[in-house]
Amino acid sequence: MLLISIVFMHHVAIDDYVLDVLLPDLTGHNRSPAAFLVYLVLWTKLYRSEQRCIAVSLRQLGELAGLSKSAVQGAIRLLRRRGLVKITKSSATAVPQYELIRHWVRRRAKSTATA
Repeated sequence: MLLISIVFMHHVAIDDYVLDVLLPDLTGHNRSPAAFLVYLVLWTKLYRSEQRCIAVSLRQLGELAGLSKSAVQGAIRLLRRRGLVKITKSSATAVPQYELIRHWVRRRAKSTATA
């Protein structure tokens, strides 16, 4: 009996800026590879959901990135301080909603419009 397996691969598009600038900046300059991993997890979840923001718990982020909850908390603090993520909560105990701030997209659009 011959079994044929077909695997569909889904790809996530990532801006060049994320790999060329954020990767060395977060992992090298800020010495926080955890922040980069959390950013990638959020990017992937948002890309796949096709939403502007997404609710995800610290525990879920930790599981998806392979990090402890405290490492995720530190990463989120750094991403928020750097203006790379916006976090909203409907109440103090609600699961946070995350939105990625892609400031380089606005800059690129402005420079294209003035050219």
